[in-house]
Amino acid sequence: MFNLFLLRKSAFAAFLFTIPLLFSPDIQAQTITGTVLDAQSKDPLIGAAVRQQGTTRGVVTQDDGSFELQLSENGEEELLITFLGYKDLEVDVSDEKQDLELFLYPETYIGDDVFVSAVRVDETSPITFTNVDREEIERRNLGQDVPYLLQNTPSVTTTSDAGAGVGYTGIRIRGVDPARINVTINGIPVNDAESHGVFWVDLPDLASSIENIQVQRGVGTSTNGAGAFGATINLQTSSSSPEPFGEINTGIGSFNTRKYNVRLGSGLMENGWQFEGRLSKIDSDGFIDRASSDLDSYFLSASHHGERSLLRADVFTGKEITYQAWYGIEESVLENNRTFNEAGTEKSGQPYEDQVDDYQQNYYQLHYSYQLQENWNANISAFYTKGFGYYEEYKAEESLADYSISTIEPGTPTESDLVRRRWLDNDYYGTIFATRYAPSDTWNVTFGGGYSYYDGAHFGEVIWARYAGDSENNDRYYDNDGIKKDFNLYGKLQYQLTEKLNSYLDLQVRTINYEFLGNDIVQTGTPPNVQDNLVSLRQEDNLSFFNPKFGLVYNLNDGQRAYASFGVGGKEPTRDEYVN
Repeated sequence: MFNLFLLRKSAFAAFLFTIPLLFSPDIQAQTITGTVLDAQSKDPLIGAAVRQQGTTRGVVTQDDGSFELQLSENGEEELLITFLGYKDLEVDVSDEKQDLELFLYPETYIGDDVFVSAVRVDETSPITFTNVDREEIERRNLGQDVPYLLQNTPSVTTTSDAGAGVGYTGIRIRGVDPARINVTINGIPVNDAESHGVFWVDLPDLASSIENIQVQRGVGTSTNGAGAFGATINLQTSSSSPEPFGEINTGIGSFNTRKYNVRLGSGLMENGWQFEGRLSKIDSDGFIDRASSDLDSYFLSASHHGERSLLRADVFTGKEITYQAWYGIEESVLENNRTFNEAGTEKSGQPYEDQVDDYQQNYYQLHYSYQLQENWNANISAFYTKGFGYYEEYKAEESLADYSISTIEPGTPTESDLVRRRWLDNDYYGTIFATRYAPSDTWNVTFGGGYSYYDGAHFGEVIWARYAGDSENNDRYYDNDGIKKDFNLYGKLQYQLTEKLNSYLDLQVRTINYEFLGNDIVQTGTPPNVQDNLVSLRQEDNLSFFNPKFGLVYNLNDGQRAYASFGVGGKEPTRDEYVN
């Protein structure tokens, strides 16, 4: 993949800023040099404005934070240094003119990472984790799904149905299947409430709007959504950019894979608002026969930084049409025809061309954070996820009775070739909250929780049949739903016992209420003529989990630590385990 075009407004703005300096009528005098740094991190501040008071003379700092400014004799011997998000600094330079080190202090500013801090860990926690930052994501992002960004992470293995990393992909961590890996975006659960899986195909090009990822291996810290047995993947969407930007990216790859996206951002404006957007298109023929992918997505974000608050809204959508390639093949076939795809081959002659998965998922997130005190903040988020779509199949010689289709008259066929669609239409919404109090460097406490409600409709339609019997268009041969309510509360305590020894305690209570239409065996008749009949019954299950976790961390030296932990992760069955 390669960048076709890249334009940064910051460079353009810097050029415009220097134009009046070239034509200033002031008589040039002494030259002053220096570096502008962040007072806390000591990192250089790029693009900070350095201006001589009482004149139009000014420059912006370079990539290393350095500047060189010729002073005017008509101006004051005082500099004004400004940078968005930092407090202004006035410096008297009457005595010192060379190699100044100027430190700017951040304004009271809440970063976007506050929305993921409650479900993440650091080096003081006895949990195995890996962080993937923005630079690494950009280096690995070739248009493939998120699992492929993480395939070089320890204990991670990935799969691709189509063989190109585009379309349906899977991930296992420590050998654990995806249904036992908890995934969140900005702390909000992504796992399907019933199957517990994450379908990355519904999030094409998400990596272009991700700031960082944390992967926790094993039973991780308490989080929202389905319980994690094997691992936790926590994603944070793009952080606020101080500068405006615009870029167009395009790329091509193997198997006719093509990616296009446009990204725009306003930068953090003087009124505290920031806007960002992305539009993406990915196509691929896939390595496997007919395993094509047609993917569209967009990402929109608006945020406002107040003096002690942060309000952010994210909306992102993924739309996919992929030819099915999830059936697998026998080893004997693999040896001679490794690209063979069984999907659609029940149709005589050429494989059925519309054997596709057609699905769209829309995500809406609203986040708010408020700094109650310097060492105490609280967050609350609301979310709504809408999913709808189907997968289509050509089936040969199916029994019409299995589709609730009756023959019109005796002697007519009872079996038929047909095309069916199996639909899923679901609504998933809820709220999460967290508050963190850190009165000192030696201890901090976090309290949080969440509630979610899921309503998923499952139904099937026969859209064509060679012998249609008494069926009508839009008849449903099955129609049921699943309703799930999920509530959890957790508390976390980190305490430094000694200079080198830290302790960690994490307690969570989680309750589940699940209603669904399932199958059961009902006996009819009287002995000895008792018969077992399979019937559909409305069922309900209530589950409660207590998930304690605790451990110790000993810092051996810089960069090395030893830790031990114990954790329990409770998890409810999937829909398939209930129904089938």
